[in-house]
Amino acid sequence: MSDIAATLLSAPILFFILGVLAAAARSDLAVPETVAKGLSLYLMAAIGLKGGVEVAKAGITPNLILALVAGLLLSALIPFFVAPVLRRFGRLDGVNAGAVAAHYGSVSVVTFVTASQVYGNTGFVVAGFMVAVLALMETPAIISGLLLARRYAAAQNGSGGSGIDRELLREVLFNGSVVLLLGSFAIGLLIGEPGFEPIAPLFRSGFTGVLCLFLLDMGLVAMRRLRDTRALTGRLVMLGIFFPLVNGVLGALTGTLIGLDPASAAGLAVLAASASYIAVPAAMRLALPQANAGLYLAMSLGVTFPFNIVIGIPLYRMIAETLGGW
Repeated sequence: MSDIAATLLSAPILFFILGVLAAAARSDLAVPETVAKGLSLYLMAAIGLKGGVEVAKAGITPNLILALVAGLLLSALIPFFVAPVLRRFGRLDGVNAGAVAAHYGSVSVVTFVTASQVYGNTGFVVAGFMVAVLALMETPAIISGLLLARRYAAAQNGSGGSGIDRELLREVLFNGSVVLLLGSFAIGLLIGEPGFEPIAPLFRSGFTGVLCLFLLDMGLVAMRRLRDTRALTGRLVMLGIFFPLVNGVLGALTGTLIGLDPASAAGLAVLAASASYIAVPAAMRLALPQANAGLYLAMSLGVTFPFNIVIGIPLYRMIAETLGGW
């Protein structure tokens, strides 16, 4: 329980809660969009660099290979569980079910970064190679979600949207977050610890402070998105909490079964439980313009993201530690 309390009372989590409360009170507090984008770029570059440096020190291990395969399969398969539930219990049409399912199969970089930082502050350190798993898990779910949307649409009225064409593949494979994460990971891998030391004061010492400011902004955005949407029903809100719980347990169990240490298994749980609100919305706008953007953003950013930040991060740690003990 002391670890859970330390997680909930950590500075990044408290800044997120501050943002939520400020938006709920309709404060005019705001982080300029250009500043928020700069903070996001910094966080992705920092986590990629540090992950690459850690892999350079440890080398390519069986655990790395197994984690990559597990992440790939989780990302590709989770939408096939999420979409039917959205159709039956969330009462969504096929196109919106496919679009939302893609978000839950993909990952939230900020959720993972926050979890890694919060865990690390208490000595529960996620393996550096999990950054590579994070980058790999962004894309497969998009393809799965589009395939589901096309299949549902074809069954209903014979129209399946724009399909998976060259422009979409370029958007999926070369979107900014994937390029920056993989690129900075590769740089960290190449330069190793000696090359990282000269830039460590920027990317290591300032990391927590930047994360606090970014989570303040995310708290503001999440609450305002949730407050302003008209698309969410009570059923969808409950599913926005149900999906991360089930996917998080699945991620922790998978990580434990393939032999990851409890911290890295918790990291995989966080990845499986998180929902994208950056890369996938960009792809959905291109491939499924008829899908309700307010709906999938409200669920991923307005419901699932706050749940994971405040409750999920300590919960997935507890689950991974329990499974590891068994």
